[in-house]
Amino acid sequence: MQTILIIEDEKDLAELVSFNLEKEGYRTLTAFDGAEGIETARRELPDLILLDLMLPGIMGMEVCKTLKKSEKTAHIPVIMLTARGEEIDRVVGFEVGADDYVVKPFSTRELLLRIKAVLRRSLPDSTESRIIKIAGVTIDPDRHMVVCDDEEIILTSTEFKLLLNLAERLGRVQSRDLLLKNVWGYNYVGDTRTVDTHITRLRTKLGQAGDLIKTVRGFGYKMEEQ
Repeated sequence: MQTILIIEDEKDLAELVSFNLEKEGYRTLTAFDGAEGIETARRELPDLILLDLMLPGIMGMEVCKTLKKSEKTAHIPVIMLTARGEEIDRVVGFEVGADDYVVKPFSTRELLLRIKAVLRRSLPDSTESRIIKIAGVTIDPDRHMVVCDDEEIILTSTEFKLLLNLAERLGRVQSRDLLLKNVWGYNYVGDTRTVDTHITRLRTKLGQAGDLIKTVRGFGYKMEEQ
């Protein structure tokens, strides 16, 4: 049974989401402010976190940033829940490590589909077994590990899957739409900038090795050895 942590200060909404998730077979935990959410995430290590943006005390963005900086919790996928739907909020959310973004009010069906998609892509594929080495980057799909110049790089589940997707297709250009389909598991209609934001984060984390990821202007990205 997979565990989902709901960090949401609106108790009625948290209880409603919890009720619907448990009907679908998930185990749920709830926290009503940012500090409690961080503590619960560290203690319980849930399979996924639903994180409200507007929280008392520590705001959702800071909660996400804190969890993604810790090796213990960095792998946990995060879906942000917010009443704010401006593009800048989505971009900032992705920049601090969120895996998806759902704007209130949302339907239970939409939320469940998003949760299933994120959980599905956070799990290693059964066919992934071989270690991939490209220049100074080593990718171990079984251990969900990336080592760059003898230093382990902590990636979110989405960043890892994006890097793996590019590495497995070394030298082949991947369009933004195709990357959305292969990595995110469904289409963000008209929001291919999600890919750009994650590529930027990935390059930053890889340091000099980030130059292995090439931009194909007006189309997408590819990874190639220099």
